[in-house]
Formats: sequence, structure tokens, C-alpha cells
Amino acid sequence: MSQPRSPLADLPGELIMWVLIVSELAVFCVCLLILLVLRLGDPALFAQSQDQLHRAAAGINTVVLVSSGYGAARAVAAIRQGAEAPARRWLLGAAGLGVIFLGLKSVEYADAISKGIGVETNAFFTFYFLLTGFHAAHVAAGMVILLLVAIRPQPDGVQAGAQFWHMVDLVWVLLFPIIYLLQ
Repeated sequence: MSQPRSPLADLPGELIMWVLIVSELAVFCVCLLILLVLRLGDPALFAQSQDQLHRAAAGINTVVLVSSGYGAARAVAAIRQGAEAPARRWLLGAAGLGVIFLGLKSVEYADAISKGIGVETNAFFTFYFLLTGFHAAHVAAGMVILLLVAIRPQPDGVQAGAQFWHMVDLVWVLLFPIIYLLQ
């Protein structure tokens, strides 16, 4: 008689990485829900604050991160075929796009700060800096992971790095419309 299969048996990658991803997503989702509730209390302030953001830069950053996610997925496909060199190039490319993302985000932050906008300006900007800053920290951590995995690409490491990087992408895909577009 065979043992029943675990529902997690077909989950790609390591379970601990999934636990990390789900916990990180939960934190971001709770913060986004709080932001949305606060927006209901003062929609005019939130709309006025949101109009001071760089939507075009955020849109470009969305394309940059989604493209980097594609690179991480290609690295997984390459390493599954035993192609270490292409996997390494895809990982380095994904991390390089992370640098571009952080560069654009830094320009956006510098502009806001030069206008006297900071964490204490109002509730919108408190959550703007909290959420996008926390996300930027995850981008930086993800870049380190991708670079470490690229040193000696192995299937499990590349898969774990790509999983984390896709979580970073997913969070931005949630942040972008809620922070920059939703009125």
C-alpha cells in the first residue's frame, strides 16, 4: 500500500523559500490594506499626494522588473538543461535590471526629498516611503541572492533565487497600481 502524496510534493523549489515568500507577501498585503483603508478616510489628500509622484518612472520600473523576472525564469530554464553559462548570464542580467530599478527609485526619492516631501509629510507619504523602501530593500537582497547563485549556478540555487526574485516582481506589480495609479 502506497503512502498518500503530500499536497506540497509538486511545489517547485524548497518549502522554506515558500514560507519566506508567503510571509513577506503577507506583510506587504497588510500594509497595502492599511494604506487603502487610510485612503478611504481622506481621498483628496491621497490623490493630491499621489499627483506628486513620478508615474512615468514607476511605469518604466515596472517594465524593468518584469523583464528581470523573465531573465530569472530563463536562468531556471537554462540550468535545467545543464547550461551553466547561459544561466549565469540570465542571472547577471536580472540583477543588472535590479540596479536600474534602484537607480530610478533613488532619483524618485531624491526628487521628493528635494521638494520637502518625507515620511512625516502625511499618511500617504508615510506608506509610500515605507512600502517602496521595504520593497527596494527586497530588490537589493534579491540582487545579492542572484549574484551569489550566479557564481556557481546549480538547479536548486537558481530555482530558489528565481522564486525570491519573482516575489519581488509580484510585490511591485501590486504596489505600482495601488500607490501610483489608483485614484
